[in-house]
Amino acid sequence: MTEASLKAPLSAPIDKDKRNWIITTCAVGGAGAAAVAVPFVSTFQPSERAKAAGASVEVDISSMKLGEMLTVEWRGKPVWIVKRTPEQLAELSTHDAELADPNSKRKPAELTPEYARNEARSIKPEIFVAVGICSHLGCSPISKFQLGAQPSLPDDWDGGFLCPCHGSTFDMAGRVYKNKPAPDNLEVPPHMYLSDAKLLIGEDKKA
Repeated sequence: MTEASLKAPLSAPIDKDKRNWIITTCAVGGAGAAAVAVPFVSTFQPSERAKAAGASVEVDISSMKLGEMLTVEWRGKPVWIVKRTPEQLAELSTHDAELADPNSKRKPAELTPEYARNEARSIKPEIFVAVGICSHLGCSPISKFQLGAQPSLPDDWDGGFLCPCHGSTFDMAGRVYKNKPAPDNLEVPPHMYLSDAKLLIGEDKKA
């Protein structure tokens, strides 16, 4: 065995480490670019607690303004927190006939907790909390809060969410419109208020 062949294996870990570093750097860069592209999201707050299976996530909503949406991570899933305007709340009662499940009666125990089985699908009318995953094939819808005609949306659009993958649309309470691929409303996760300024996603013992 030559001296060169004895040294050859020692170089492999170095090349592998370099390759892993390059891959990691590219992945982080790509994730950053994707985060910037998310519309209407004021911030994305992945929590260390959320990395643990089943861990609840505490969220400070004190600085949220009307019409803003905050995204946090819970159990590896995006959870939206929307502070709806009075106008957005008023629109919820105007299009029940167009919705597939306006009263959230389908699989209520799985998708909508008892305390969210109301028109606003929330504990407090102005604060809407939902898992940002379409009930069709698991795509992530995008927020479309602007009213009126827009690409892939009806001319009388009242604001809500659009799944760009297959065109499912949801209102400002996450209720799916009729004749869309998505079979159910967006999931409302277990949650509770620790105070007027603090939400806990993943637990609802006091709800």
